[in-house]
Amino acid sequence: MSRLSSVHRTIDRFLADRPFERGPWLVVAFGVGIAAWAFLPDVWEWLALLCLCSAAVLLARLTPADSATPWVPLAIQGCALMAAAGCATIWTKSSLVGAPPIARSMVVTVAGTLLDRQDEGALGRIRLVMATRVAPSERPIRIRLNLDTRDDLPGLQPGAVAQMRVRLVPPAPPMLPGAYDFARAAWFQGLAATGSVLGKPRVLQPAPSTPSLLSVREALAAHVRANLAGSPGAIAAAFASGDRGAITPADEQAMRDAGLTHLLSISGLHVSAVIAGFYLLAIRVLALLPWIALRVRLPVVAASVGALAGIAYALITGAEVPTVRSVVGALLVLGALALGRDPLSLRMTAIAALFVMIFWPESVLGPSFQMSFASVIAIVAMHQSAPVRAFIAHRESDGRALRLLRHLALLLATGVVIELSLLPIALFHFHRAGVYGAFANVIAIPLTTFLTMPLLGLALVLDFAGLGAPAWWAVGKSLDALIGLAHVTAALPGAVTLLPTMPRWVFGLWLAGLLWLALWTRTVRLYGLLPITIAATIYALERTPDILVSGDGHYVGITGEGPNLIVLRPMRGDYARSNLLEMAGMQGDVVAMDDWAKAKCNVDFCAVTLDRQPSRFRVLLARGTVVIDELALAAACERSDLVIADRRLPQSCRPRLLRIDRSVLEHTGGLTVDLKSLRVTTVAQTMGHQGWYPWFQPRAAPIHSAPVEPDHSGTPTVARTVTSKGLDQHGRK
Repeated sequence: MSRLSSVHRTIDRFLADRPFERGPWLVVAFGVGIAAWAFLPDVWEWLALLCLCSAAVLLARLTPADSATPWVPLAIQGCALMAAAGCATIWTKSSLVGAPPIARSMVVTVAGTLLDRQDEGALGRIRLVMATRVAPSERPIRIRLNLDTRDDLPGLQPGAVAQMRVRLVPPAPPMLPGAYDFARAAWFQGLAATGSVLGKPRVLQPAPSTPSLLSVREALAAHVRANLAGSPGAIAAAFASGDRGAITPADEQAMRDAGLTHLLSISGLHVSAVIAGFYLLAIRVLALLPWIALRVRLPVVAASVGALAGIAYALITGAEVPTVRSVVGALLVLGALALGRDPLSLRMTAIAALFVMIFWPESVLGPSFQMSFASVIAIVAMHQSAPVRAFIAHRESDGRALRLLRHLALLLATGVVIELSLLPIALFHFHRAGVYGAFANVIAIPLTTFLTMPLLGLALVLDFAGLGAPAWWAVGKSLDALIGLAHVTAALPGAVTLLPTMPRWVFGLWLAGLLWLALWTRTVRLYGLLPITIAATIYALERTPDILVSGDGHYVGITGEGPNLIVLRPMRGDYARSNLLEMAGMQGDVVAMDDWAKAKCNVDFCAVTLDRQPSRFRVLLARGTVVIDELALAAACERSDLVIADRRLPQSCRPRLLRIDRSVLEHTGGLTVDLKSLRVTTVAQTMGHQGWYPWFQPRAAPIHSAPVEPDHSGTPTVARTVTSKGLDQHGRK
């Protein structure tokens, strides 16, 4: 107990003269509890976390507090309780909404009620969500389907009962360690399967004729696109209704590379523009009416009008989590304005974050939540700092031009700070970092907030009188400028830098440093630079893995052989290609192994020798389906350091180091291999026993065949084994 008292006294001395915002740190602890549940392996670890939090509360209560800071034990108790509450919240929601995935891929005929519909005209498809039953379990499930737009039917609307033949697959786990985890997202959406519609569906019962928010949203998007053609119309429809389906892949990619993709998602910027517009309009109009202005508090009435406008905008645009999060934050700001309080404070931000985490705890794990609140926290912390307050303080001697320059400089500095705060999040989730995003946003954000959004609202209002044409012309010109800015910025040299996967603990260390830097005040906040520097240094030294293998073994990539990624098979789709390039952190193209001079390939095998000083590694890759003579295969495996196959290999195939085949990948998922350190990283290592991974088994089949060091002689014996003079397609010599 004396040791605990000493720890408390050390904390007391540290906090004695340093301001400490308890509220934001309590919310951070809630988020840490959510993240811990997601990343801890199984239920015993979750229970251990809850027990640890309970023990911390008990010890804090039993330890006497220093009289100078008696709230320190209370802060410790609060953080421990909030961490436990975060873990319990996401655990509870997972148990309530999670839908176990189907056991296997299948082609079946299903009938059920359509729950949702999203038109993606730019991709030539429609996404449907259906409630149905699938044999053999016949349990009610929700499935998401892609339908070709050519097979669309007029009656295929939410509420209709339809029948269709579909190909279903379980929601896909990450293709490689660090890739997007669709299985987790599908679990919290209640989706048990995804797939595609085969042929034309049949409507068994039409949807109810009562109007719905979806019909309003579709009508609004169609109206916008009817008044604005091409890319400006597609983006304007996204701003007005949240419908992004008509945005072309080229424009969306340009916006992403320019750091402007956040403008396409209905979030804080759009919600703020709508609410601020209605707030200012209401307070100006009501001020012209003396009998109202003299009897009510105009800020309260205007705030109510703005709040109703924000809620209506969120409902019309689909009420996605980022939109709801932004509306909650905006409502808190309106409440602060109505009460005469400071609307930009860390406590307000913490309340908004806590509201979102209580109802959507899984959003903490995604980039949208992290980026939104990271940018808001960065803005608030920066503008509350003493140097910034002194910089923007009013001076009588300043002229109008100098004040304008000062605010422009602050706007640019804010953009840089936001980009730096979002950097680790972008690298962790998307493995890419933009160079010119801060400068592009300095132009794009004011353009969208103060020009495009008001003009769009004006055009929609004037359309009631048939006078909206001039406003639509102005909206189109402003969006042409935005799209042009995106394409010019994305085309600049070095606009996008791809980097390999960031380890989770490095990401956590980086975020901890950023939170310390933002939530403290005075010089103590600078201590946060230490974990940020350590994390950035470790990540900068992180090696790109030499070999990447997808979860089904079908896609294999080899790095370190120039600017291009060497792949086992030609790639027809963009999904696997982009995933492999992103995970490898490479900006080149993919080159099929048949076209690579160092590879020796026949119909069923490719053999390569990878020079990774001081060692050389012989890799045998299977890609055929014909049965191979087991003795010949065993001899080839014996001469290889690594063997990779998308099918099961016999136990007689024993390479010197690793055998990675279907029986292994079924337990590990996709994996990467670092030949320098002989380190294998698997998808299974980044997951636990949550319900969206029913195939994961803790005692997976070993992937190391034998503890043998690689051969340093450099003799490419495997290459000789599988050349055209070696094994033929039937395994004969």
